Amino acid sequence: MGKGHIVTGLDIGTSTIKVLVVERKATSWEVLSYAQVPSFGLRRGAVVNPEEAAKNIQLLMTGVERDCGKKIHSVSVNIGGSHLHVIPSDGLISVSRADHIISEEDRERVLQATKATNIPMNEEILDVFVKEYIINDQGGIKQPVNLTGVRLEAKVILLCYFQQYFINLTQAAISAKLQIDDIVPSPLAAADAVLTREQKEVGSAVIDIGAATTSLAVFEEGEMVHLAVFPLGSGNITNDIAIGLKTDIAIAEEIKKQHGACLMSTTPDKKDLSKKKIEMADGAHSVSFTKKGLVDIIGPRVSEILALMQKELKAIGRDALLPGGIVLTGGGAKLPKIKELAKQQLKLPCHIGVPKGIEGLEADPMLSTVAGLVMGNSYFQDAKSGGMLDFDFMKGWGSKFRRMFRVFIP
Repeated sequence: MGKGHIVTGLDIGTSTIKVLVVERKATSWEVLSYAQVPSFGLRRGAVVNPEEAAKNIQLLMTGVERDCGKKIHSVSVNIGGSHLHVIPSDGLISVSRADHIISEEDRERVLQATKATNIPMNEEILDVFVKEYIINDQGGIKQPVNLTGVRLEAKVILLCYFQQYFINLTQAAISAKLQIDDIVPSPLAAADAVLTREQKEVGSAVIDIGAATTSLAVFEEGEMVHLAVFPLGSGNITNDIAIGLKTDIAIAEEIKKQHGACLMSTTPDKKDLSKKKIEMADGAHSVSFTKKGLVDIIGPRVSEILALMQKELKAIGRDALLPGGIVLTGGGAKLPKIKELAKQQLKLPCHIGVPKGIEGLEADPMLSTVAGLVMGNSYFQDAKSGGMLDFDFMKGWGSKFRRMFRVFIP
């Protein structure tokens, strides 16, 4: 691929479906078109009604094609939902060559051996992430090929998914007359848009707060070492506001966007604005609340989500032990004071992650997943065609060991 290649990312989320079309230039990406529509046919990040999802995808693609003046045939698409999970595994083989030099075939065989493990019924392995190779009991090896040994072992984590949700996702895209270049876990796409190579190397975690799920992806020494997805998100905050203020969901969402916060401001205020009544129209009636009252609704739910993240980090021995800190992204990361609450609760440096390196794309954490999809796709297309890339573009999932999905229109 040379200059001017067009790549497209399709982010199918619980509340919105987003499409980003970019043109890959020599050292950057430039936005040609971006659009989003409300999402239907999904539950907790997973496609449960492919026909309903396909209608909205088609509607969205028609508008994007008209906007950029190009026909879109293929996309990179995300797979999300709390059905995604990882399990540890390992494999052991004898090196095949008489001179004991480890070949690429040996590496592939040992990775295949790691898949020979029991996984839950109706689940499949999406990808394999290597933690380390061990040669003759010598561990900590990242690249075993051309080294010498008798035994080769691999310790990995297997990323698994529920088969039916995967089928539903591909069916939705195919019904929308799209070819799928690749299917990427949402947390990994988001991480590639917001993390630098240095952050992945020293040890960092990305917390992606979506509408119905929150995901945690942990990186060390440049590799993903853990992933978990939980069925709680910013939609739960909206529901809490609707119940607490006895109003409907649409008004509750507007209240969250306009007045929501996780903590009260520590700035002294003589007028004590925290107790000042705020009113918003609710049809023929109005909803009345105070800033403090709203924080008292939002804060506990966000704290609950962060407590799940902390418990997961503790389970893998990384609680308060990530030098690169926490990067918060996704639509839920736009809540005021969430960074401060996360820093306080997780006892790690925290900041808000937004997509980097795409000209003309808004610096919005809600766009991280769709941005990561086009960035990874762009690298992979370059690799296939022998195009030259700056090293910065090799940080994404395109440069990892991964399986390539080609799903064609019938």
